[in-house]
Amino acid sequence: MIGSRSRRITSALAATAATGLAGTLMACAAEASPTAPPDAAPAAKAATVQTVMTGLNFPWDVAFFKNGDMLMTQRGGKLVLRTAAGVVRTVNAPFSDVYAVGEGGLMGLEIDPTTVHTYFYTCQTYQSAGKPVDVRVIRWRLTNDGSGAVREKTLVSGIPLTSGRHSGCRLRFTPGYRISIGTGDAATGTNPQNLSSLGGKTLRIDPQGGIPADNPYASRTGNARYVMSYGHRNVQGLAVRPGSSQLWSQEQGTDRDDETNVVLRGGNYGYDPVPGYNESVPMTDTTKYPNAVRARWSSGNPTVATSGMTFLQGTGWGRWNGALAVAELKNTGVRVLTLDAAGTVTRDEQLPVLNDTYGRIRTVQNGPGGALWVTTSNGDNADKVLRLAPYAPPA
Repeated sequence: MIGSRSRRITSALAATAATGLAGTLMACAAEASPTAPPDAAPAAKAATVQTVMTGLNFPWDVAFFKNGDMLMTQRGGKLVLRTAAGVVRTVNAPFSDVYAVGEGGLMGLEIDPTTVHTYFYTCQTYQSAGKPVDVRVIRWRLTNDGSGAVREKTLVSGIPLTSGRHSGCRLRFTPGYRISIGTGDAATGTNPQNLSSLGGKTLRIDPQGGIPADNPYASRTGNARYVMSYGHRNVQGLAVRPGSSQLWSQEQGTDRDDETNVVLRGGNYGYDPVPGYNESVPMTDTTKYPNAVRARWSSGNPTVATSGMTFLQGTGWGRWNGALAVAELKNTGVRVLTLDAAGTVTRDEQLPVLNDTYGRIRTVQNGPGGALWVTTSNGDNADKVLRLAPYAPPA
């Protein structure tokens, strides 16, 4: 359990270690064991957090072109380009159909890895005449000068949307030039276990919206063709483990048991909140579904409201090279999970220099030079994009 005392200790350690620093900045399933409070590793003196952008309102995701330029979505329906040289501009794009209510809005963002500075993809809640319709994945083309974006094609529609609650929605290119999509269950109890619903799933498409022939239900008709895994509550993070084809996902729990999972082809992750929308059921119900895929890590009780995830990359991170960084909203920080070759969590720590300092953390993303890019989620135009340069933690 992560209580206020634990956070105070971590915060105190971070404050001590960070004095004088610049204030400008998860394939086989394994049984998850109860999660102990994370080790409070002190921040190394070389840790430097740079504040890259300020005055933002719920920045949701960031992604990088090959030349270092960064795109960023804001939940209210705004797209921003920051060049590698630091020039920031709003990208003119038609976002008037974004349904920015509750947890929904302009959310996940991914850049086509085969292009230099052209194609990107977003996930948004969609409205018509002010009423919610669905969640959609859209392909865009950035103009040559980066000042605007043209909507080319809706790749996936019909992901369920009700009030905006549990809208997902994270995007990630995966090996084989495929796009994986993490969705929420729209707070509708029958969605996670229903293969005819796109909610509470990870989905998999090609960059034109086609169905890959090796999807587990590709031979069926309807929505099941898109499904890679099911039985999820609200997938908030996706990341590919470096040097492998493993896709990992991060999922928000109810009042407990946020989960880190490895996405298995056709896997059932065991969430089935029926009758009605019964959130007292287990996140992974192995009584009802004995073959459900167990989480690699779970928060236990209470939830810490996990969100985005990324793998730290580069020798500058020392023993954290290849570790999994996870954003935490409620716990206002970033968790670092060290994994062995089999994907078992061997060490669970907080990243001190970011803990209890910047408020709610929505997204963490590996960026140019191995730096960790971070977005906050506090609202009131008080949000930031941060950049944490690689540093080696104590042994």
